[in-house]
Order: sequence, then structure tokens, then C-alpha cells
Amino acid sequence: MFDPLAGDSGTGTLTIAEAAAATGVSTHTLRYYERAGLMRDPVARATSQHRRYSADDIRWVTFLTRLRTTGMPIREMARYARLAGAGEGNEAERLALLTEHRRRVLERLDEVQRNLAAIDKKIAVYQERIDR
Repeated sequence: MFDPLAGDSGTGTLTIAEAAAATGVSTHTLRYYERAGLMRDPVARATSQHRRYSADDIRWVTFLTRLRTTGMPIREMARYARLAGAGEGNEAERLALLTEHRRRVLERLDEVQRNLAAIDKKIAVYQERIDR
């Protein structure tokens, strides 16, 4: 069985195609994340200059994807990546950034739940009419 974190070369790293499959993002997105400064550490290169993704890279891309999916702007993701890449000493800044993002996510979640409740009410009206 193929282990997505072992790669098929046995080096413990993944090609860009394997990394895309492991993270659920496209190879284009992986290249974009690198160009946009979103990778915490530089992506390793094989002697052929092809990208090689480590297990840490895969975990990082997965986290970036969660940030993006929850609506974090790219500029904030880049700021977070710079802070994380700098290492210890800026945890308070990272905490503040993530706490503020969490607050915005919770606001959107509340809005979605209110909208869902309105949809459920409308469904109940139609269901009642059909059941008569």
C-alpha cells in the first residue's frame, strides 16, 4: 500500500504530485503557496531541482488549507508563515493572529446557522403544505 508520507521513492519525501494527492490541493496551489511566501520553510529540492515535500511540509500545507478554507486572507497567512518560520519568541503575535481569525470564523458560523434556520423554516412550510 502506498504511504503518502513515505513517497514512492523511499526517501521519506514526496514529489509535488504526491504532495498534491496527500493534501488535497493542486500542484498549482502548492507552487502558489511557495511563491506567495506561505511555506514556513523552503521546500527541499532534489538534485534534479524538482520539489520534494517532507511530512512537516504536508502538515503545514494541510494547516494552510484549513486557514484558507475558513477564510483567512492570503496576506494574513503569509504573516503567520513568516512568524512561524522565525521560530520562538513571537508566540504572542501568532496567538493574536489566530485568535482574531477564530473570532471571524465564529461570526461567519453564527451567520450560516441563522441562514440555515431560515431555510429550515421555509422547508417546514413547504413540507406542511405537501403533507396536508
